[in-house]
Amino acid sequence: MHVIPADTTEDVRAQAAGAGPLVAVLPVGSFEQHGPCLPLATDTLVACAIAREIAAAYPAVRLLPPVTVSCSHEHAAWPGTVSISAMTLHAVVRDIAASLRRSGVEALVVVNGHGGNYVLGNVVQESTAEGHRMALFPSAEDWEAARERAGVETSLLSDMHAGEIETSILLHCHPESVRPGHESTDFLADDRRHLLSLGMSAYTDSGVIGRPSLASAEKGEKLLAGLVEAFGAYLSVVTSGNSVASVSSEATVTSGEGPVASSASS
Repeated sequence: MHVIPADTTEDVRAQAAGAGPLVAVLPVGSFEQHGPCLPLATDTLVACAIAREIAAAYPAVRLLPPVTVSCSHEHAAWPGTVSISAMTLHAVVRDIAASLRRSGVEALVVVNGHGGNYVLGNVVQESTAEGHRMALFPSAEDWEAARERAGVETSLLSDMHAGEIETSILLHCHPESVRPGHESTDFLADDRRHLLSLGMSAYTDSGVIGRPSLASAEKGEKLLAGLVEAFGAYLSVVTSGNSVASVSSEATVTSGEGPVASSASS
């Protein structure tokens, strides 16, 4: 599956002419350790998989290429991890949103694949306070609903990094990227209260916190389907400006009719 959109400028022109108000979707991943069996680009691949499925399901969505390096400072103890500052990520997303607005795309949804990108919430809050249309997806609630729908056994608390969820999505979308042996790398560390101060290496030697042994491609497919369905409410918010109450009401009425195909994982 492609990670970078292959659209030409004429494809974009045609979409703008026929789809009504466009919403850009920006995948934000990371380049950080994911244990011995998943690639450094795991979060980017996951964010791109979610965004790609969303773009396929909703004609008004314009898929953007991913931001591939972000705030992975908690993983600095492992070789290969690369980070940028929160200020830089903040500026990159703001600049992308401003560029989109200049080209006529007023709404942006950031699809975040890395739980350590806390600053993205601030970007959205500041932008919406200034009157711009922006959202951050998926929420912890979206992940939880998708987890239950997919039959993922590990809780979001326990499935923190390179676990059942991320491994399942990669087994579905990029099975070639999952190295042999993930079935034997389970490790749990639910009490991580000092993570920000001590980093991931204080809680895991391998880099894994979760149960990748329970992962399957079928679960990955169902996880993506649940997230695609959840995206409909975000699309309504950024295109119509509906209140949360009205969006919830619409979602209740139309549930089952929409497209079907950790906290967020770190």
